[in-house]
Amino acid sequence: MNSSGSFYCHGNEKKPIEIYMFVDPLCPECWALEPIMKKLQIEYGRYFSVRHILSGRLANLNMTRKKRYETIAELWEKTASRTGMSCDGNLWFENPVSSPYLASIAVKSAELQGRKKGIRFLRKIQEALFLEKQNVSNFEVLKSCARSVGLDIEEFVTDIHSESAAKAFQCDLKITSEMDVQEIPTLVFFNANVEEEGIKITGSYPYEVFVQILEEMLPEKPVAADHPPLEAFVKHYKMVASKEVAVVYDMTVSQAEMEMKKLLLKQKVEQVPAKYGMFWRYNQI
Repeated sequence: MNSSGSFYCHGNEKKPIEIYMFVDPLCPECWALEPIMKKLQIEYGRYFSVRHILSGRLANLNMTRKKRYETIAELWEKTASRTGMSCDGNLWFENPVSSPYLASIAVKSAELQGRKKGIRFLRKIQEALFLEKQNVSNFEVLKSCARSVGLDIEEFVTDIHSESAAKAFQCDLKITSEMDVQEIPTLVFFNANVEEEGIKITGSYPYEVFVQILEEMLPEKPVAADHPPLEAFVKHYKMVASKEVAVVYDMTVSQAEMEMKKLLLKQKVEQVPAKYGMFWRYNQI
């Protein structure tokens, strides 16, 4: 394995580790994992690539009624207050998601325009869902999310009704079943040696656990990359939580908010108040 600067390349270069990340767009615990994944990507992203697998674990929402909504709303509120990644449980009383499957199919449709666009679209519908209380199975909401991340809308609409997106989602469900993934989020780390089994991590763990797995799987100890300047970080991700800034830059949430307020004064960002904590949107001037 080449340990020179080649891992800094974010192009098509084969990275030594691939992470299968089993998620569902409607899962608050997956949303709560975002700060840790951003930190891992920034510090060690040259050693691994991520493949998002949609698990369909929330498909049984199709069967729900009032009691089920109450349970989900309570889970959202608990997750938000525990993790600092806001999600507003009132959505389930005001504007419930009518077809969870459609959100997953939409992510697969976005991925047909490129993996990076698929990831950006997934994040966008999470923001629409958890922060703006939008029904992400509404076609107009999905089109708006697609437009905001630069997808070709015509292509996106065609793909959402296509066999390609449906097959891609079915493929994800098959992988979920074959790998016996029972809970989400679940991350499975594979190295280049296909003979070796992957390492499966289910649920939320401290950041150090993920780094330790990378260290165990790589022949040489990985070196953490430097963090980008805060403004560059926000510009890249477009919208970030105070909690994400805090985790990535090893700050407390109040320190992170002080730093973000400096960018606010320079009109580089705008505040997006949430039910729990604060989010910050980059100002495209």
